[in-house]
Amino acid sequence: MISSRLDRTLTYAVLVLFVVIALVPVLQIVSTALSSNEHAQPGLLLPDGLHWHNFVEAWQRGHFGTYLRSSVIVTVVVVVAAAVLSTTAAYAFGTMRFPGVSVLFYLFLLGLTVPEEALVIPLYYDFRGLGLTDTYWALILPQTAQSVAFGTYWMRTYFSRSSREITEAARIDGASTWSILWRVLVPSGRPAITTLVVITFMWTWNEFLLALVMVSSDARRTVPLGLAFFQGQHSSDVALLAAGAVLVALPVVVVYLVFQRRFIEGMLSGAVKE
Repeated sequence: MISSRLDRTLTYAVLVLFVVIALVPVLQIVSTALSSNEHAQPGLLLPDGLHWHNFVEAWQRGHFGTYLRSSVIVTVVVVVAAAVLSTTAAYAFGTMRFPGVSVLFYLFLLGLTVPEEALVIPLYYDFRGLGLTDTYWALILPQTAQSVAFGTYWMRTYFSRSSREITEAARIDGASTWSILWRVLVPSGRPAITTLVVITFMWTWNEFLLALVMVSSDARRTVPLGLAFFQGQHSSDVALLAAGAVLVALPVVVVYLVFQRRFIEGMLSGAVKE
């Protein structure tokens, strides 16, 4: 009994420690964003007031409205395309048997092993030859390909372990292959798909290197790239920089909070099935 209580206490202590480690930088950025520039200093300090105008000023001076629009366009297209392509590809790899299935699957997995830094320069020259540089497609196509590699691997685990009895019963009732996928397996696999969507959203929203190389016009910069340029122009205005960082990170936090339950459910179900 004493040992059980001690284990529980140690577990909670470790969890509290990690929560503090995770939240302190966040609280520091938010506190700095709400402070005046004269009061903003390194470290976790209480703000000298609620200076909400820092967010308005950062929004206007940093052109974050334009950058957010670009990020929303790129992220929505990548997330939708990656989710659909990953689901259909994983359905084929997880439930069907055809010649070369293993070779093709491991070919997909190569997308997880090749670092982006090794591909970005060749991609730039290829897209420049096609006239796609400084367009949204130069950001959408590579990120979709990268996300499909992970998404296929992630969803294949779900499809390969899905109930054979349910799919066979649906097939006996006359359901086609597409009907089984979209009407039977996809609804029951919402936690896994939600996890894929959230992870893809975070990856795409935070992408910096690809946007730095492929985009040159201000109108197509995404928010991480826009924040970097904003930092270069206002390096001494700490409060404005913190406000800009909060504006960039806020959509990711909101998406995670909205889908938190299914995201965790998908992660735990994947861990149990593995």
